[in-house]
Amino acid sequence: MKNIETSLVELLIEKKLKLSTAESCTGGLIAQKITSVPGASECFDCGVVTYSNEQKQKLLGVSAETLEKYGAVSRQTALEMCKGVKNLANSDFGISVTGIAGPGGGTPEKPVGTVWIGICGESIHKAEKFLFDGDRTKVRESTAEAALTMVDNEIKCK
Repeated sequence: MKNIETSLVELLIEKKLKLSTAESCTGGLIAQKITSVPGASECFDCGVVTYSNEQKQKLLGVSAETLEKYGAVSRQTALEMCKGVKNLANSDFGISVTGIAGPGGGTPEKPVGTVWIGICGESIHKAEKFLFDGDRTKVRESTAEAALTMVDNEIKCK
């Protein structure tokens, strides 16, 4: 059975679509998974890691008001991140992840493992909230897997 990144890359190539990524809590893990697949350059040419709020604003156009009102780990920030990377790369789909991988940084409202994944395309602009269990590595892996699966499912439903 193929892993999700191989299936997604093959699907993107088959449909002649481009994907770009905007990552925070995964630190480039999603882009690494995509680029580990031979031929990925046909469907992926831009991945941005914006770990700080300043870079989310500067590179992706996330508004200061959004960050101040909702925080970096929010539906609104995930939506602005995926739209920003899609526009930056001029891709068909943008995917974004922002969350708290731990072990610190969690709050009662946003505990460790809280992640928002955003997806933006021609006819979609949505974000979903996840709460992953495990240590930092497990949260990051689960986030990357969920983000790739979201894009794969979206394209298959098109």
